[in-house]
Amino acid sequence: MRGIRGARPSVERETVSPSSPGRLSSRVLVLNATYEPVHICNVYRAVVMIFKGVAVMQEQSRFLLRSVSAAFPAPSVIRLIHYVHIPFRKKLASKNNILIRDRFSCQYCGKPLKSQEVTLDHILPKSRGGESNWENLAACCPGCNVRKGSRLPEEAGLTLLKDPRKGSTYHFIHLLRHYGSVDEKWRKYLFYS
Repeated sequence: MRGIRGARPSVERETVSPSSPGRLSSRVLVLNATYEPVHICNVYRAVVMIFKGVAVMQEQSRFLLRSVSAAFPAPSVIRLIHYVHIPFRKKLASKNNILIRDRFSCQYCGKPLKSQEVTLDHILPKSRGGESNWENLAACCPGCNVRKGSRLPEEAGLTLLKDPRKGSTYHFIHLLRHYGSVDEKWRKYLFYS
C-alpha cells in the first residue's frame, strides 16, 4: 500500500469476493488514548491515521484491505496514540457531525446515505442570508438538494423529517451508542456497566 501513491486499496471480503471500493466508506469508531469515543471516520481515513502513526487498530472488521503486495484487516475501532483534549462545551457544525446528528439519512426523503454521497443543505439558502450553523444545516441526498436548489423547503415541495437541533457531546455519545447496537465490536467502548 505504501508503494502506490494516491491509489486507494481495494476492499474485499475475507472469502475473496469481487473488489468493493464502497467498503472504504464504512464507519470506524475513533477512541481517544483514554478509550473514550471521540469521533466516527471512514476506513480510508482510519488507515491513513494508522500509517501516519497517529492511531493504532483496536478492533478489526471482517474485511481485508489489499494492495499489490499486502493484505491486512480493515479497522473497525482505532485508538489515538496521544490524548487529545476534546472540549465538551461546543461541537462544530461539521459535515461529519451533521451526518451523525441526522443518523446518516436524508432529512427530506429519509434515504440512508453513505459519507461520499452526502451533501449538506442550507435550509435557509446562503443566497438569502442563511448561515452554516446547526439549526440551518441538514444532511441531504444529492437528488433532494438539486430539487430544493436555492429555495426554502416549502417552496420546493419538501418537508424536513425532523427539526435540526444543535449537537452536544451527550447527544453525540447517545448516537454513537445507537451505532454500537449495529456493530458489536463498538459496544464495549460505548456501554458502561
